[in-house]
Amino acid sequence: MENLKTFEKGMDLTAKTLAGLENVLADELKALGASSVEPGNRVVFFRGDKALMYKANYLCRTALRVLRPIGIFTVKNEQELYEKVKRIDWPALFDVEKTFVVSASVFHSSLTNSLYVALKTKDAIADRFREKLGKRPFVSKENAQMHIDVHISQDECTISLDSSGDSLHKRGYRVAVDKAPLNEVLAAGMIRLSGWKKDGDFIDPMCGSGTIPIEASMEAMHIPAGYYRKHFSFENWNDFDPELFEKIKKEAAEEICEYDNPIIASDRSYKAFGIARSNLRHAGLHKDVMLLNKPFEKVNPESGKGILMFNPPYGLRLEEDELIELYKHIGDVLKNRFQGYEAWIITGNREVAKFIGLRPSRKIILYNGPLESRFIKFEMYSGSKKAKADNHSK
Repeated sequence: MENLKTFEKGMDLTAKTLAGLENVLADELKALGASSVEPGNRVVFFRGDKALMYKANYLCRTALRVLRPIGIFTVKNEQELYEKVKRIDWPALFDVEKTFVVSASVFHSSLTNSLYVALKTKDAIADRFREKLGKRPFVSKENAQMHIDVHISQDECTISLDSSGDSLHKRGYRVAVDKAPLNEVLAAGMIRLSGWKKDGDFIDPMCGSGTIPIEASMEAMHIPAGYYRKHFSFENWNDFDPELFEKIKKEAAEEICEYDNPIIASDRSYKAFGIARSNLRHAGLHKDVMLLNKPFEKVNPESGKGILMFNPPYGLRLEEDELIELYKHIGDVLKNRFQGYEAWIITGNREVAKFIGLRPSRKIILYNGPLESRFIKFEMYSGSKKAKADNHSK
């Protein structure tokens, strides 16, 4: 077939992520042994074998999905899409008894309707099965066993098997959520971007559902990102190697360790405190994270150095005056109680962030859901900044 590429031992793979985390994910994949690693827009392209694909799903903290391309070709219209998808040997990839679902995304193409592209792809897959086996697999939107991804950009169509299934941000440890919970992949990416040295306190004083401290604990204790997850879509593939996957999980389990420095989570809301407690217990981390039901100004630093990381309210439920007062309060508490610490705050409201009243040393653009946000670093010097600089120059 013209321009059709299939990959066996050395696979081309694609990992999706959130905007702003592409280089973080690229570093994770390189550490696992991936080759030809190339960050793109919300994706990282790489090469690896089956073991690496399993590891990317199980170990990468900043991946949302891991895709295995099985066909790349040009398409100008719906009929051409149908014919070329149908030429792929679908019965060799999965069993007719398994349910499947197709998701499609279309950019700058003569085909403009992603729902129709998904429908034509489903028809082609079903017809290929019917012609070869006399029966077809069923489509299931809920709990499908096989996930097919179609991406069309400027008439180049990439058909991939989605090896993850449910998005990898669904770790499996959250049994309850507070309002506007932070995406787990975003939280893990923030921790990596901060350069956390793991040599002092880690404090989230507005912890909500507990996502940031749970991700910090997993990072510090080397708990795999997929440790709590029940299933990955690649386990339904015809070529799934259960012994290889068990070996990967066993090797990762041997890396899990204790972590001695304080990880502190607090929230003034008793409801949020209860939700965070449930999630920590479900993750088995309730003895590893100090959970408090206190307002920010009552949270005590433990070791005199470390990092604060939090996601304060930035609108929607608070009036503008209340927001301004909250952010002024955050600045006052940081200055008065956390000298010697770094503070990292993510906010979708750049205007109210100015009322913290501290000079940021770094700003990173990230997306909290669809909302463009700033991940802002403040350094709380002991004494004046000038005095610290003078000491370094001696």
